[in-house]
Amino acid sequence: MENRAVRTPRGNRVPASVTPLAAEVPVRTRKNPSVAAAPAPDVICISHLRWDFVFQRPQHLLTRFARESRVFYVEEPEFAAGISPTLSISLRENGVHVVIPRIPEGLEPDEVTSLQKDLLDELLRRYAIRRYLLWYYTPMALDFSRHLEPITVVYDCMDELSAFSGAPKALREREAELLVRADLVLTGGQSLYEAKENLHPNVHAFPSSVDVKHFASARQISADPVDQSPIPGPRLGFFGVIDERMDLELVRGVAQARPDWQLVFLGPMCKIDPSSFPALPNVHRLGRKAYKDLPSYVAGWDVALLPFARNESTKFISPTKTPEYLAAGKPVVSTSIRDVVRPYGQQGLARIADTVPGFVAAVEAALTENAEERIARADAFLSRISWERTWSGIRRILDEAIEARGAEAPGSSALAG
Repeated sequence: MENRAVRTPRGNRVPASVTPLAAEVPVRTRKNPSVAAAPAPDVICISHLRWDFVFQRPQHLLTRFARESRVFYVEEPEFAAGISPTLSISLRENGVHVVIPRIPEGLEPDEVTSLQKDLLDELLRRYAIRRYLLWYYTPMALDFSRHLEPITVVYDCMDELSAFSGAPKALREREAELLVRADLVLTGGQSLYEAKENLHPNVHAFPSSVDVKHFASARQISADPVDQSPIPGPRLGFFGVIDERMDLELVRGVAQARPDWQLVFLGPMCKIDPSSFPALPNVHRLGRKAYKDLPSYVAGWDVALLPFARNESTKFISPTKTPEYLAAGKPVVSTSIRDVVRPYGQQGLARIADTVPGFVAAVEAALTENAEERIARADAFLSRISWERTWSGIRRILDEAIEARGAEAPGSSALAG
């Protein structure tokens, strides 16, 4: 099927093994347009994130993949006592197969890795997956997938995972290996791009994007969700994961400085002690909400917040929620996260402050600004970004990566059936 190649540390290619089924199906490429097109390649994505955790970058991109390819989203294992190793596979309405390895608890790490490898091989056999892209969100997945032979390897680096608390000690080593194996590296923000651009010959920045139509619906919503409606105004809101990246002391300070303001938080809490979250009468944590329901909540806010800490775990983040807040028509106040400062702060689309007095002053200014003028500027900016545009750009360079590797590239696009 392909002449597999492996990238050396200097970016050169050396031939490896030749897989079976070579040239079984004639394909049409840009250089050979007369031959009939083959089916689009499957996509195997291996991620450290649960599909149902928060709807974010992987979900936006992979649901678009699923329009034309079979997509298998492989999560981290679930462990339980007394079970046999198995795969839990569910086909979602958006066409994505969510794959969860289920493994007996109490095993040694190398035993878990071996079972993950076996279960991944079983997935390929069960669904007759022969021609596929391998799409990584976590380099740690190499431990059980490096034996696979995809037509192309993509590393979509959406976070600097090694900077997170509890990161595996081997993560940097695995990322170095993945950067050797990958044909294409994507980054979820400009700062991450600058950190990775000299580590691989084919790195591209695709910063946070937005489904404008979805979030702009907040501008026409007047009914409050049941759990938010009793909260008086003015409301300052945040949605997303509440974890080590949140500046809880800043949140506490703002809430104490202005007890008449109500701070609303939506999203799961992870890797922090729940007791560390401010227990104040004007701070409200409403829990995780479905992506489809977010506009209903944001519609009832006066200001949208990005109260991130400034630490190693936030050094390279590019919050997807920044353009989502703007699409909903809300003013944004953020700490000085680099990928928020540029471009949003520089273009006057977000106010930036890091201290309690500064944050309070920024919110006060947001509450009294000319909303019509701000929304017009935000809409002009958002007209140039979208997940569809991001997807189109990724597809283009993915086609180029497949062709550069000498893989079968069906149709006028390597992903088109």
